[in-house]
Amino acid sequence: MCYLCTDCKKGDTMALYLLIFSIIIITCVFLNKVSGKVGIPVLLFFLILGFICGSQYDEFVELYDWIVGDISTVALIFIMFYGGFGTRWKSAKPIAVEAGLMATFGVALTALAVGVFCHFILKWEWLESLLMGAVISSTDAATVFAILRTKKLGLKNNTAPLIEVESGSNDPMSYMLTTVVLSLMTGTVNAGSVIWDIVAQLVFGAGIGLIIATGAVYLLRNISFRNNGYDLLLFISIAMISYALPDLVGGNGYLSAYIVGIVLGNTKISKTKSLVSFFDAVTSLMQIIIFYLLGMLAIPSHLLHAIVPALLIFVFLTFVARPFAVYSILSPFRKYPPNQLNFISFVGLRGAASIVFAISILRAHVALDNDIFSIVFCIVLISIALQGSFIPMVARKTDMTDEKSDVMTTFSDFSKEADMTFGSIRIKKTSSWNGKMVKDLGLPPECLITLIVRDNDSVVAKGDTVIKAGDEVVLCARSYQNMSSENLIRHPLSENSKWTGHKVSEYPYANGSLLVMIERGDDRIIPTGDTVLKKGDILVILKNKQL
Repeated sequence: MCYLCTDCKKGDTMALYLLIFSIIIITCVFLNKVSGKVGIPVLLFFLILGFICGSQYDEFVELYDWIVGDISTVALIFIMFYGGFGTRWKSAKPIAVEAGLMATFGVALTALAVGVFCHFILKWEWLESLLMGAVISSTDAATVFAILRTKKLGLKNNTAPLIEVESGSNDPMSYMLTTVVLSLMTGTVNAGSVIWDIVAQLVFGAGIGLIIATGAVYLLRNISFRNNGYDLLLFISIAMISYALPDLVGGNGYLSAYIVGIVLGNTKISKTKSLVSFFDAVTSLMQIIIFYLLGMLAIPSHLLHAIVPALLIFVFLTFVARPFAVYSILSPFRKYPPNQLNFISFVGLRGAASIVFAISILRAHVALDNDIFSIVFCIVLISIALQGSFIPMVARKTDMTDEKSDVMTTFSDFSKEADMTFGSIRIKKTSSWNGKMVKDLGLPPECLITLIVRDNDSVVAKGDTVIKAGDEVVLCARSYQNMSSENLIRHPLSENSKWTGHKVSEYPYANGSLLVMIERGDDRIIPTGDTVLKKGDILVILKNKQL
């Protein structure tokens, strides 16, 4: 490579960016496991990582206008879309009214309360105070549910779906309030245009979202793809269109993306579970990007001045504004006891949306007396570090945990109808099944012999069908849903292994483990105690990670 050539230098820079980006993704995978064990949200690591990287280059802040703002907007589109797509409507329907009120009037009450606090206590100007309230008024569901899913915390009284729907749908309201206040600060609107802006965002956002969702459902039900990757591309395009189209005509694109997501996520289409897994990974990546960029945009010297007001706003937001909104909205429904209201109040974490809206303030170039961006940085940092870590403890202290409840029922990839697994066994002359009728075998209730292959003929098994030596019996059972590939260990036998020539019954695998398969060349052998191990065998051992 020529080190004097400008193009070559650009190539070096691109390679460096790709290397850094790849390292970040790999770090994400490993830190996600650490996050689950220590109870600290993984996004906190990337917030700090971005801060460390950005603090070395203050000039990076000058790039936010044309890079960070657009990237953050795209990232939030996928977060909003998946917020709807991953929500299971069957679980959300009983609390839809309450969640809808919390996502709209609850957000407005929170924003107003924070605005009043900033004006009268911190002595900010009114519009700047209301802008602070608007930016920080929405909550983040992803961090909360990452913790609930990791800790397998089931919650009482439909709390999980209420939090999920509220947090997944309240970002559009926060965005609308932010844009309205910014318009008032720039002097580009009057009272009439503000009302029209609010109506247009709601009507066009919801209306166009429903139209796009209807068209998308029609396409997905009438078009099949030979290549599995094309359906993923279609969903990505739908997610982007759901934001772009209403935004072009003055509608709320985030609201539209959420509506399209929730309709598609609850429509009976093939591969719903795989799509949820795909968007779960994409959304995690989008959140990492947003938190990393937030960290890079933060200027250390500005954060020092922002710590005190951020702490004051965080305390007021967590223990006054959020509970005020929750109690005001949910208390009239009567079915929510104080301990549940207290827990719902506490889990109002601030996250990705607040970051994106704070970045939009930077892009608006409005004159501010206070560094709202740095204050939001500190609030989000405190929120995900403290609130996120204490959620399991607060759930237990408020007596909101329920061992009989499964938090996974909140998500659209949950299904009570487990997938079925087929397996087969060869009947030997010495088998206890040889010569017996199917009805006399004493099979478990959820295990069924579906087919018997005998001399290349297929026999449908019935109760009086007699099993004979040489038969291949095909069984059907419910698949085990919690099996993870990390429980399977592949151990090759080296040429010098002392266990070569020994029987499987003599092999000393640990207590709680089981040798389930032997890979011998192209053969796959289901071992018995008398199976002899040979040189070159690969032993596939199922290990219980909890032991």
